[in-house]
Amino acid sequence: MPETDLDLLMRAAQEAGRIATRFSGPEAQVWDKPDGAGPVTEADLAVNEMLEHELRAARPDYGWLSEESIDSGDRLSADHVFIIDPIDGTRSFMDGSNTWAHSLAIAKQGRVTAAVVFLPLRDKLYSAAEGAGAHLNGAAIRPTDRPALTGANVLVARPVMDDHHWKHSPPNVFRSYRPSLAYRLALVAEGRYDAMLTLRPTWEWDIAAGDLILREAGAATSDRKGETLLFNNPDPRVPGIVAANAAVHSDICAALV
Repeated sequence: MPETDLDLLMRAAQEAGRIATRFSGPEAQVWDKPDGAGPVTEADLAVNEMLEHELRAARPDYGWLSEESIDSGDRLSADHVFIIDPIDGTRSFMDGSNTWAHSLAIAKQGRVTAAVVFLPLRDKLYSAAEGAGAHLNGAAIRPTDRPALTGANVLVARPVMDDHHWKHSPPNVFRSYRPSLAYRLALVAEGRYDAMLTLRPTWEWDIAAGDLILREAGAATSDRKGETLLFNNPDPRVPGIVAANAAVHSDICAALV
């Protein structure tokens, strides 16, 4: 039987973990990317090289979008596209933390259809395929059933709670944070937190995998205006992301400016 897209991503993510964990984060060679785009390590590049070789060999007609690859624009004419962050949470990796992830997704005509978020040092592999539910290490996951935003446990950076983002005042919530955006999304899908949001323009490779994992778990996702997230855009950024169960998601979108 041919390997499914999800099986392909799961196999590739596990190999990415084997490669990345050969490096010691604090000792890995680091470069600063142009235009203030942040750091990149030799581990990021090694993982990206393997993923691009293995995934494109398996699906030569799929387009390619990765944080660590030059974007040629050829992907825009492809029906399917890989959307890849070789290491999400590079600064966390550099610090020697275990809170970084490999984020791998496939989108078809703008909608993600297969996705994996893998944290090798936490032994957590989140996965989803369209219509097949979302899983953590093979067990089905669901978001919380909290009925309202007030009092919710929310993964959010402090600047998002500034007054000017909210129609009235910032909501009364318990705020937490994790350095990997892909992991934040997966934690909401798992039901560990009630919601997460980021309001800045957000790179597709940071959120594509998490978007499907959330939706297949039963959560709602959108941009900050409540619009459906679409991927493989000419400019590979979306206007933020809001993720929660349907009730809390609705409350967040209604409260935002």
